[in-house]
Amino acid sequence: MADALYLDTSAVLRAVLESGTTPDLEARIAEAAALVTSRLSLVEAARALLRLRATGRTSEEGLADAGHAIDALWARCDLWELTPAVCALAGQVAPQRPLRTLDALHLATYLLARRRLGALQILTADERLAEAARGV
Repeated sequence: MADALYLDTSAVLRAVLESGTTPDLEARIAEAAALVTSRLSLVEAARALLRLRATGRTSEEGLADAGHAIDALWARCDLWELTPAVCALAGQVAPQRPLRTLDALHLATYLLARRRLGALQILTADERLAEAARGV
C-alpha cells in the first residue's frame, strides 16, 4: 500500500491546476493510503483561486472545476487545525532554514502529525519546505 501523505497546498494546487502535467504528484495523491493537511491549506487554496480570478487568465468554468477538484481532495484529508502546539512548534522549527511563516506552519503540522501517525511523508512543490522537511 502507498504511503500516507501530508499535503502542502503547493502540491495540491500544482496537481489540480496543472492537471496532466504533474504525473508524479497526481499519482502519489491518488495512490496514497491516507491524506493529511492543515486547515491552512484550505485558506491558501481559496486565496489562490481568488488571485487567479482577479487576473482574468482563467475562465470561470475552469475556476469552478478547479474548486470542485480541490474540495474533493480536501474531503479525503484528515484535517489538522492550527492549534497552539502547531503555532509554538512553527516558531521554533528548522531554525537554520529560510522558511516563510506559512511554510513553518505546514512543517510544524506535518511533524506533529508524523509523531502521532507514524509513517507519513510530506508532498510539496515548494523546494524550501521540502528541504526543511528532509532536515528534521
